[in-house]
Amino acid sequence: MSLPEAVEKPFGGHTAPSYRVGDKLFAMTGEDGRSLTFKAGPGVQEALVASDPERFFVPKYVGRNGWVGARLDVGQDWDEIAGLIEDSYRLIAPKRLVRLLDGRPPTP
Repeated sequence: MSLPEAVEKPFGGHTAPSYRVGDKLFAMTGEDGRSLTFKAGPGVQEALVASDPERFFVPKYVGRNGWVGARLDVGQDWDEIAGLIEDSYRLIAPKRLVRLLDGRPPTP
C-alpha cells in the first residue's frame, strides 16, 4: 500500500485482497490465503517457476498472460516478493506514478 495511488479492492465476487492502481490489478491473493499472484515481465514467469517450483507456479487463467503465482505457505524471501510486487506495479501503473516511485518529478 506504500506504492503511489495503490488501493486494496476485491476482485469480482472474491473476498480475498486484491491490489490495484488506476483500477487495474497488479497483485491478488488467493481465496484460501495461501497464494499471491502478480504480473511479471517477459521471461520472468518461466525463470521463477523453473528455478524454484516449490515457491512459484503458473496460476490458472492469468498465467498465460505472464502472471506468476507465489505460494505463501512455504518459506519465501519476503524482500524478493516485495520487489516482484513492485515490478508488477511498475508494469501496470501509469508512467507518471512510476516516476513518483523513482523520486523523479512528474512531467507536465
